[in-house]
Amino acid sequence: MLTLLTFSQNHLEIFSSKDVNIILKNIDSSHNIWLRCLSFRDRTGTAKIINHFHLDPSRIDMIFNHSLTGIDEDMEDCLFDGYEILTHQLKNREFQVARGSIVLGRNFIITFETTEIKVLTILLNNIQKRNIEIQSWGVDYLLYLISKDILNNYHTVFDYISRQLDDLEDEVLANSGNETTYQKIAAMRQSTRSGRRNFQNLKSLLAMMNYDDVQWITQPVKQLFHQELGYQIDNLWQEYQALRAWMSELMEIQRDNIASKTSERINRLTILSTTFLPITFITGFYGMNFKYMPELEQPWAYPVVISVIVLIVICSVTFAKRQRWL
Repeated sequence: MLTLLTFSQNHLEIFSSKDVNIILKNIDSSHNIWLRCLSFRDRTGTAKIINHFHLDPSRIDMIFNHSLTGIDEDMEDCLFDGYEILTHQLKNREFQVARGSIVLGRNFIITFETTEIKVLTILLNNIQKRNIEIQSWGVDYLLYLISKDILNNYHTVFDYISRQLDDLEDEVLANSGNETTYQKIAAMRQSTRSGRRNFQNLKSLLAMMNYDDVQWITQPVKQLFHQELGYQIDNLWQEYQALRAWMSELMEIQRDNIASKTSERINRLTILSTTFLPITFITGFYGMNFKYMPELEQPWAYPVVISVIVLIVICSVTFAKRQRWL
């Protein structure tokens, strides 16, 4: 789905279509433009969009190559950012990551979303309802609003992660967790790495704004980024680091729990082997085929041997319990 938002001082219009040609015909270059491409995987259509805005054709490969993340240093035609945004949705024990690209030009911003970013849908609805005033601003202000909503989204994500970790911590501290619990924590820690890359991208963007050659962002919007988002990024980064440390601590405790349970099982097997070792010796001793074994002719020999074996088992178990080995 393609959604086109055009706005200027006295104009605001939103139009949606699945046909890229219809969208491009409705673009008026005299207005500011936000083109939102949601789950749009048509390479030919993407090429038409790139060509319409006179961008470098290499941007097409960058859009479809999800391994390219971060701000592109070559900013001759636009400001290009390949993003990875951590969400609170789980799949196969891992947090899902929303990937895509943001292209910022002089009077346009294009967002390519492989999977829908809900905060952008909410932002677009608020703009349509005129709950957010953007008509007196440029497209760089939209980049600020998008970055702000993404950061606000992380508060929800981190709160969800904290609640998940609370439940896992109860399992770990109660020593009721098993290998599955460890795998849950490990998968969670592995999947949250995208959050680190996202924060690093935003930090890089803030650092680039200190240079005058970033022509795509005006000075008033630069001030908004530094004044309102810089402190928030630092706080979220610290919270992210704290969550990662929490996960590492739980993994370490759970690893110790698993090792302790394994050691306990080995101890029980050792006690069992020690208990049956003298019994094995006795039965092996009487398994020898010697002709002169006088006790074999005695009627009391068999009951005595059985009694000795039972006594050995009882004494071994009692001793192990007194030593708290069982």
